Amino acid sequence: MQLTAEQQAVLATNHNLVINAVAGSGKTTTLIEYAKTRAANSKILYLAFNKTVKTEAIQKFAAAGVNSVKVETAHSLAFDQIIKFSNYQVKQGYKSYEWCDILNIKTGDHHTDFIIASHVNKFISYFCNSSVAKVQELNYADVISDAKAKTFVLNFYKQIEHFTREALAKMDRAEISVTHDFYLKKFQLSNPVLPYDYILFDEGQDASSAMLEVFLKQKAIKIIVGDMDQQIYGWRYAINSLQRVEFPVYNLSNSFRFDEEVALVANKILAWKKHLQQLPEVKITGIGKPGDIIKTKATLGRTNLSLLLNAIAQWQHGNLKTLHFEGNINSYTFADEGASLYDVLNLYNGKRQKIKDKLIAGMKTMKELEDYIDKTEDNSLGMIVKVVKEFGNKLPDLINELKSNHTAAKEDADMIFSTVHRCKGMEYDEVTLLNDFVNEEKLKKYITQYGGNKITERDKNRLTEEINILYVAATRAKSKLKIPPDINPLKSVELVEQPQAVLNSNKRYQRSRFGDDWDLNAESFANNKKGIYPKTANHGKRWTDDEEDTAAELFSNGIPIKDIAIELGRGANGVRTKLMNMGLVEDDD
Repeated sequence: MQLTAEQQAVLATNHNLVINAVAGSGKTTTLIEYAKTRAANSKILYLAFNKTVKTEAIQKFAAAGVNSVKVETAHSLAFDQIIKFSNYQVKQGYKSYEWCDILNIKTGDHHTDFIIASHVNKFISYFCNSSVAKVQELNYADVISDAKAKTFVLNFYKQIEHFTREALAKMDRAEISVTHDFYLKKFQLSNPVLPYDYILFDEGQDASSAMLEVFLKQKAIKIIVGDMDQQIYGWRYAINSLQRVEFPVYNLSNSFRFDEEVALVANKILAWKKHLQQLPEVKITGIGKPGDIIKTKATLGRTNLSLLLNAIAQWQHGNLKTLHFEGNINSYTFADEGASLYDVLNLYNGKRQKIKDKLIAGMKTMKELEDYIDKTEDNSLGMIVKVVKEFGNKLPDLINELKSNHTAAKEDADMIFSTVHRCKGMEYDEVTLLNDFVNEEKLKKYITQYGGNKITERDKNRLTEEINILYVAATRAKSKLKIPPDINPLKSVELVEQPQAVLNSNKRYQRSRFGDDWDLNAESFANNKKGIYPKTANHGKRWTDDEEDTAAELFSNGIPIKDIAIELGRGANGVRTKLMNMGLVEDDD
């Protein structure tokens, strides 16, 4: 194959270096060619980001006839040295309520116990992914952003640190099963020597400090590869290792995946970093050739909530017959610690006897659960709560409809759905982005809220990562990119209008596609003129949070009280009274 001048420059080097490879620039091909020129006389280790990438890399090296390269992940190296011949048992991870039992966390208030345990879980992960030798060398409060969560951590810091150290000690003594993070940390602290002449470290922008420490201590010629603008795992305590090493930087700036139009979108998105006093590392050039046939179509969202809303809407509008969720649809209905969407729905309905997850079962009300989320920064659980509040009791049937038409093979689906974190490394012929990503105006607003020129480094990194997430999403497209105008940095790309989910067959008002206005449903409007109204089925019943939110939003958008009453199936006087109690209507209105 014909290599670019940038790729040939990499092959010609024989010293430590950083390869900053933009999306679709052929970094794996470059590494294979690099290894091919050295494999005969050298021992080479290729470090993959995860097991899936490892499997693909083994196949690609074999297909290229390079069979002498050892392909591993950081965890597989650590497992072989720390776990294989020990009496350790490995566990995927611990839930908060499990730590409560194991560590005997008892403050006298079970709700507080759960919150402490959640922070212990995160502190363990923070320590295991760091390069330090002792827990006391870290200040866990530094990585907490939410004000409520930070206040809680500061108030209970001694207890959280104590239980974190105790949990690590129990794992070290094999009194309890160890986690994957733990044995990788133990591997780092053992100062391992890797007997290779060359080490090729892939996806370096999302490496842990622990693994970077192992990598840098080796005597081999070290090549660290990745895209400085694709770091999207900072919330897992990953660091952008490409910017932490003092090696010469070689850029791969030509993308074979897409053409110059998509490249222009990517460059414009990355240019928003100027507001954070950052400049893109390299200008992307699109040299791909769009295909005439669209075989794979994907809808990508920033969050599970927006993705489920869109999947349901497309299904209801008859836009697709089959669908596929990257990572399996079930993974979108569980929080990180395992709490099920259905458990939260049972709590929402007051059916606590049906809840299976012990954490959710320990919550008396949805308000208590939301307080837990606020004080633990459990974003995945927070998203589950939003989904439940959005759909209510219609949720099980809606999810079952999606599941019944879900295909195991993505190639067979009319539409593939994924969040950006799940589709990292993937590519599709056609990509449609949802409207829940950051845009330039939101970015500038956040910077002002975070203190402007006094913005902290942590907040700056969080906003940088939001830009990176949109960049990663846009660059999954091979031939066609559809992007909403709110997040579109230029107007030459095809704009897209997305259908909205119909949550109520009597719904008279629907959100407009690109704003917060409300449009009158034509059929319901015609019925209204004829005097055909839904019955006031909810008259006299207790108001739900969802109904209050709907009433407030409709009223703030100028919808008359009598029409809000029809929308909610309530009496006009009842709606007026509720709006008065909410401070939205004056007594004499």
